[in-house]
Amino acid sequence: MKNVITYGCLVVFLFFSFNVNAQISSSEKQYLLALNKSTNGEQWQHKWDVKADPSSWYGVEVKDGHVTALKLYRNNLTGSIPEGISKLAHLKTLNLAFNVLEGNLPQDMFQLEKLTVIRLEMNKLSGNLPQDYSKMKQLEELSVFNNLLQGTIPDGIGEISNLKSLNLSSNYLEGSLPKSIEKLNKLERLELFGNKLAGAIEVDLGRLVNLKELILSYNKFQGDLPSGMATLSNLEFVQLQGNDFRSLNSLLRMQSSKLAVFDSDDEFLNMKFGGTEASRTRLVDTKYEDSKRN
Repeated sequence: MKNVITYGCLVVFLFFSFNVNAQISSSEKQYLLALNKSTNGEQWQHKWDVKADPSSWYGVEVKDGHVTALKLYRNNLTGSIPEGISKLAHLKTLNLAFNVLEGNLPQDMFQLEKLTVIRLEMNKLSGNLPQDYSKMKQLEELSVFNNLLQGTIPDGIGEISNLKSLNLSSNYLEGSLPKSIEKLNKLERLELFGNKLAGAIEVDLGRLVNLKELILSYNKFQGDLPSGMATLSNLEFVQLQGNDFRSLNSLLRMQSSKLAVFDSDDEFLNMKFGGTEASRTRLVDTKYEDSKRN
């Protein structure tokens, strides 16, 4: 009898624990419902049963009663991302890539202190990047390539101290490269392909000691390439072509033994570092699609 009672108590405890873990606050649920409505949830590839518990919804991950991940990659989201996403205060991963999202980025998205990944690439998002990133101390990846973003790259982006991957390629960004980027000493990938960025690069690229990929191609950069770039020993992939650089001579002393792809408008350097014609056709970093479904 004692064993039966003990077993029964265990079942009740586990049932109670599961439900406590699965349930989320009404404010978090309301935001998810607002997102579903704002992005035409009835047309999604994987639809939500809004009458079911949110922990069962496609792409929603819940831990300890809070939404920790929202992964709606390639799910036919159309419309806009509504304001109020800061209600998901425990969100670590936001992946809305490869949809048809329009409109501005919600400003309160960049107030989420626990975010480690923001992936919004391959949409139709417009407007400017936010100015303030001071709360984003844990963010490691910011990918918004192939959207319709305008304006400048804000100085505040240098506040994302743990950032490892920054991909702003294929937008309409203009102005100069902010000097604050040199503070991102954990950065491994810097991709700015196909914008309207211009002027001399004043950033000391030599401070980005962990940089593996540097893609500056098809902008309007001018002047001499910063000499510090030659000291980057971890570089594997470099694309500089389609700019108005006056000189790339500082790269003659390039120290990286890991360099696999090098493309520029200097044929001598291309030959020296093994750049190939095939690599120059890379317009969008599509390897995100298959290998990085965060």
